[in-house]
Amino acid sequence: MKSVKENLVEINSQICNSSEESEFNTAPQVIVVTKYVTIDRAKEAYEAGLKNFGENRIEGFLEKKKHLPDDAIMHFIGSLQTRKVKDIINEIDYLHALDRLKLAKEIEKRAEHVVKCFVQVNVSGEESKHGMSPDEVIPFIRELKDFKHIEIVGLMTMAPLTEDKIKLRQYFNQLRLLKEKVQSLNLSYAPCTELSMGMSNDFNEAILEGASYVRIGTKLVGE
Repeated sequence: MKSVKENLVEINSQICNSSEESEFNTAPQVIVVTKYVTIDRAKEAYEAGLKNFGENRIEGFLEKKKHLPDDAIMHFIGSLQTRKVKDIINEIDYLHALDRLKLAKEIEKRAEHVVKCFVQVNVSGEESKHGMSPDEVIPFIRELKDFKHIEIVGLMTMAPLTEDKIKLRQYFNQLRLLKEKVQSLNLSYAPCTELSMGMSNDFNEAILEGASYVRIGTKLVGE
């Protein structure tokens, strides 16, 4: 198995190429998704220079956070059950899966700091995917205006598993246009400047459409 550092050299090269090709010309931050690997492999990722870590299960999140240095930035990227909010919300730097008002209310009740949140959007309409439909996003964000512990920093999506690069770019483009609509509202609690989109199989297409965070697991740390 290749070292994380070796994999990161390859990933960074692809990111650089896609960023140069993109009209947005911004290199995204890499969130290394460590949910399938050991604590030692996560530490190796940190030593390779990665600072953003993504986990989608509470137990794995808390375990990795406990063993990583204090300056590791912790992203919870999985669907969060309302009843589990109290167990994890004050350990999170970024939540990538805000997808309903009931969850927002529980975060507001339990959080002791402002949680940077991405609204999860189901741009493809697949029933198997979490997230709200694009037309629900702005009404939902407007409902958060009095929430003191939630900041909407951006939007997140998971594209379908497909080899069709044109379709992938269409999905990511749809999310970017929606992000720009939210930005244009000039809401102090929802600057919505970020796009969390693109994973191991489609991050290059996401970068071409302006991704600011890509979530990469398999290609960086393996399974």
